[in-house]
Amino acid sequence: MIDWDDVRYFLAVARAGSVRAAAGRLEVNHSTVLRRVAQLEETLGARMFERLPSGYRLTPAGEEVLDLAGVMEASSHQLETRVFGRDQTVRGLLRVTLAPTLATRLLMPDFAAFAQRHPEIELDVASSGDLANLTNRDADVAIRVVYDRKTLPVHLHGRKGPEVFGGVYLSRERLAALRAGAADPLRWIVISMHGVPDWAHAGEVRAAEIPFRVSDGEAQIAAVLQGLGMTTLPCFIGDADPRLARVPGTGLHMYGTLWLLTQGETRKTKRVRLFTEFMSASLAGHAPLLRGLLPEAG
Repeated sequence: MIDWDDVRYFLAVARAGSVRAAAGRLEVNHSTVLRRVAQLEETLGARMFERLPSGYRLTPAGEEVLDLAGVMEASSHQLETRVFGRDQTVRGLLRVTLAPTLATRLLMPDFAAFAQRHPEIELDVASSGDLANLTNRDADVAIRVVYDRKTLPVHLHGRKGPEVFGGVYLSRERLAALRAGAADPLRWIVISMHGVPDWAHAGEVRAAEIPFRVSDGEAQIAAVLQGLGMTTLPCFIGDADPRLARVPGTGLHMYGTLWLLTQGETRKTKRVRLFTEFMSASLAGHAPLLRGLLPEAG
């Protein structure tokens, strides 16, 4: 009999291209992956991989197993979600994924309120910029800003939330210094992968050609507060922080729409339904701030 766990380890190596990378993804040690792959090879009586200096390459037998293993994986996920969907108990784990700044700068009070209302639910909040695979049960609910609903997989089910707008911000101290005639050059503060969007250049304040680059949203906000320059931020961050101000002459730009996303049978569980209903109401309450319709803080 083939052990499904052996097949999972085989798939991880086939997709990652190396045992070390597969071990990292599975959060196990290197020897465990080797042992599992060896067990599968012994069960099937064939080598799955060629060990090359550049990594692991599938043998012809491994290529055939890969196709069938993918079918097994899909069936396993389907079985899990169907059984999970029949679970109408409140007690248990609920995994939620969303962008870090949405968690830390907007929704953590709502998560805390939900946890206090339902202490029997174990809420696992994964704040990450990576898109979790709901089909593979990486998470039960995803809260995402989506620019075009058509870009989402058709099998996902969503509750539409408010639109999210952003603007251009700098620290209030730096703005006061500019108005007082300070000549120090402003820099664009950018997250490395994003750069400066075209719509952000329309303001009255000009920036130096050399930007200041950071790797994440929290570092971006910290750099602005240090007076290094200006940056684009969602209004729910910029307008809510009394230390920040919109750059004169700039307008707002829509990033997209917030969606509460679930998949298949998962959405039918009581825990998921309670959470999505609660958060849908919470997001509606945040709509003015998300759209940039509230006065700036301070």
